[in-house]
Amino acid sequence: MFMLVNCSNCRTPLQLPPATTSIRCALCQAITHIAAPPPPAEEASDRRQDPPAGPPIPSPFSHAPPGPPPAAHGRKKAVICGISYRYSRHELKGCLNDAKCMKYLLINKFKFPESSIIMLTEEETDPYKIPTKHNLRMALYWLVQGCQPGDSLLFHYSGHGSRQRNFSGDEVDGYDETLCPLDFETQGMIVDDEINAAIVRPLPHGVKLHAIIDACHSGTVLDLPFLCRMNRSGQYVWEDHRPRSGLWTGTNGGEVFSFSGCDDDQTSADTSALSKITSTGAMTFCFIQAIERGHGTTYGSILNSMRSAIRTAGNDLGGGVATSLITMLLTGGSTSGGLRQEPQLTACQPFDVYTKPFSL
Repeated sequence: MFMLVNCSNCRTPLQLPPATTSIRCALCQAITHIAAPPPPAEEASDRRQDPPAGPPIPSPFSHAPPGPPPAAHGRKKAVICGISYRYSRHELKGCLNDAKCMKYLLINKFKFPESSIIMLTEEETDPYKIPTKHNLRMALYWLVQGCQPGDSLLFHYSGHGSRQRNFSGDEVDGYDETLCPLDFETQGMIVDDEINAAIVRPLPHGVKLHAIIDACHSGTVLDLPFLCRMNRSGQYVWEDHRPRSGLWTGTNGGEVFSFSGCDDDQTSADTSALSKITSTGAMTFCFIQAIERGHGTTYGSILNSMRSAIRTAGNDLGGGVATSLITMLLTGGSTSGGLRQEPQLTACQPFDVYTKPFSL
């Protein structure tokens, strides 16, 4: 018979096996100790006392970040994940810069509190912030945990994306889209069904989530029901991507919008700058550029600006080596040539993309 105890840190109910005096929480990693019955008097003196366990390392995913209480208009929270897969055959050049630039944009342009942003990169020293599959899952759980009307949430991912065969018949193209955490070769990828269940379906009325996904095969990686199919002149129609099973893949009343780097059958590119310091993902660069150049008024203006920039952007972005990372990436440079990818917009419900204001 298992006994239920609450985690000493996040209060999640845990099943305690018989004759166990401590248990580790799978969500926040805290160790909960359960008082054992006192030993018989004649045996007490024979027992060796173990040194007391040290305090568990606090997990950033088990509670709201420290800081002032939420403002009246709601909280702003973000998870930013940039994976370079360094020292492997999968190495990418621009993903760490993508993460840094997105954090800069959120703090300085959209007034996200730095304490409400969780960064997952290989540069982090906190073991909970290395972009492993477990940590990315927990960060997504943290992002939507306790959300309330008025909250603005954001998930940015720059790294490898992939796809795998879908045998349930729920995907229009027959494939599930996936994200590849740092340890995907041993722990597996994160499938779009899981992402949808984690951060889309739980969202209540009044909560808004934006996803910025700079990865290959990322068009419908949040499994949102509707995709905005836009042509080169800016005209668009909404495609119905609801599963044939009838399962609702939208929210519980909230709003979700996802900008992704390319269609499900396309790949996303890095930009190879004249200096290594300016290497970024093409999609992230064009999204930031659209905002900085005043094209961020509506969802349609952002998508149109990104798609136009991708079509005309070359693999070389001008600028001097001495130019700072943020200045270079937020102001852009000369472009030439073209990239073969088309940024996409998906959402929970169809809407007029040229009249709905964009805000974070």
